[in-house]
Amino acid sequence: MLRAKRDQDHGEVRLGDIVLRNRLVTSSSLLGYGVANSPLVPYGMSPVSLFVPLEEFGAVTTRTLTVEPREGHFSTRDDYALGELPGLLKRYGRVLRSTDGGWVNAFGWCNVGIDAYLRDYYPRTRDQRTIISLGGFSAAEFVTLIDRVNAAVPAGDIAAVELNVSCHNVNFDFSTILQDVLDEAVPRSHHPVILKLSPDYDYLRNAQQAAKAGVSALTAINTVKALRLDPRTGEPFLSNRYGGLSGRAIKPIGLRVVSELREAGVTLPIIATGGVRTADDCREYFWAGADAVSLGSAVWLASYPGYALAPLRALGVRRVLNAVRRWEPVPRRAVAAV
Repeated sequence: MLRAKRDQDHGEVRLGDIVLRNRLVTSSSLLGYGVANSPLVPYGMSPVSLFVPLEEFGAVTTRTLTVEPREGHFSTRDDYALGELPGLLKRYGRVLRSTDGGWVNAFGWCNVGIDAYLRDYYPRTRDQRTIISLGGFSAAEFVTLIDRVNAAVPAGDIAAVELNVSCHNVNFDFSTILQDVLDEAVPRSHHPVILKLSPDYDYLRNAQQAAKAGVSALTAINTVKALRLDPRTGEPFLSNRYGGLSGRAIKPIGLRVVSELREAGVTLPIIATGGVRTADDCREYFWAGADAVSLGSAVWLASYPGYALAPLRALGVRRVLNAVRRWEPVPRRAVAAV
């Protein structure tokens, strides 16, 4: 059977020791820290999120947080005045570009740091179920992040922490530290741990390493390493040159990874992400072997004029949420027979 089980008494879904409100979560970064400081222009959050009840999702995943504040390739600020908006939009053009069927981004883990998040943002999102995304460049940094979360958040108050050891726009080879991170950080956590897998690394081996280390679940997948060049000059559009491709274009890759994980005998719960936009997309991922699905850039991002339709896009998100709530897991044998 799928490892996800529904708590009939509380309407919750359990993925091993991870408790979600339902099987639909949100992907890291698209909703910032789960709350905006500006009611008019929600910097760091998709405008679509203003018209969707975030507390009704299975969980909301934060932007990836590091030990210290990090500018990355963008900014830690979320308090821009309207007069600064033209310059801000120009900066966005260096870290986020649309492409056929998706988006390429290179924000580079810009974030306020774990302490500021726990002090200034987390208390205002207590009505949400939260997955805190953590990122670092050594096992020691991940241990520090886990310790900070342990100290500030009682066990059971969040769904999980997610270890982002697979980002492509911070120019680091995470395969060199993954085993140490699993060995040193995972046992220290008072909260369930999710490992985020990249399709560009050896995700089958990484999943097996995660299972041995006591990780509670997997996120499949992170963005796919990508490049866009200005056809007139040959210069990269993104300030980091390479970025991460997300959106509709990577859905077949995400489905392949989830299916191959199951075919390889991986039994950990899987939260699938990559091009999810409709209830049918969710259903495909469930058939492939996922236990939950995550909404990312395919839903939350649009062209700037397209955000005028945010209320209508939000209605589509609500329809997906209602459809996923009604989904009941089926035996793996039945999935294989379809």
